[in-house]
Amino acid sequence: MHDTEYWRLIDTGTLSGPENMALDEALLCAFDQYSKPILRLYGWHPAAISLGRFQKAREVLDTGRCLADGTTIVRRITGGGVIYHADELTYSIICSPEQIPETNSIKDSFRVLTGFLLRFYRDLGLDASYAVDGNNSGEKLGERTPFCFAGKETYDILVNGRKIGGNAQRRLKRIIFQHGSIPILSRVAEGIACLRHRPENLAGRVTCLAAEGVLQDTDYLKTVLKNAFCGNLDTVLKVADPEEYELGLAGRLLHEKYLNENWNLNGEGD
Repeated sequence: MHDTEYWRLIDTGTLSGPENMALDEALLCAFDQYSKPILRLYGWHPAAISLGRFQKAREVLDTGRCLADGTTIVRRITGGGVIYHADELTYSIICSPEQIPETNSIKDSFRVLTGFLLRFYRDLGLDASYAVDGNNSGEKLGERTPFCFAGKETYDILVNGRKIGGNAQRRLKRIIFQHGSIPILSRVAEGIACLRHRPENLAGRVTCLAAEGVLQDTDYLKTVLKNAFCGNLDTVLKVADPEEYELGLAGRLLHEKYLNENWNLNGEGD
């Protein structure tokens, strides 16, 4: 039986890439068996590139182009490919397996923890489905690609057959961490421009809310998202700020890790 008493809702607004990744990791590291599960909502300013945990920055990114453009590069603690973060609504989830409906595998937990996104898009009036159900092109699922939006996983979400956003999960002992992006405007072209090897014909395979006619502001989108989250997991959200010890840990991680090229470019120091 999962605990549905309530989840902490932490809305931190827009932060820089290093600040966002430091706070995500701090909330994860501070989580224990006595913690309430967390849904965090946030945005990115200025725009930033995030690398998957195991990507080699200089192999996949044109780092000179990023430097010249003033684009921040930050490394996530989750796997997957490059994402260019701008004009998006981002979420992160921290919980224990006991705090969500029972699942029979890590992949199945992806289904459970992306279910609110499927509901969110449908509540916005969009024709949304999982890639495993709506992949009419016959494209192979699960292929690793340097750029997140260039590939499709089983439980990626498609709108009218085109991928929207991306999600990644990491497991620690008895803790699930997942985060993902909901693109409001398409910034795929800017992301591709930062790559060494640029995928072709990607524009027709991905989409964003604006391209699907969803033009409401971020506050409205957050309200729909929160309602979808509560409905999907049969729970309630209680607005909360990060605790002082969480903020303190985030500050240390920011200066020791996420502002450090050893981590962001070389993946050293986890």
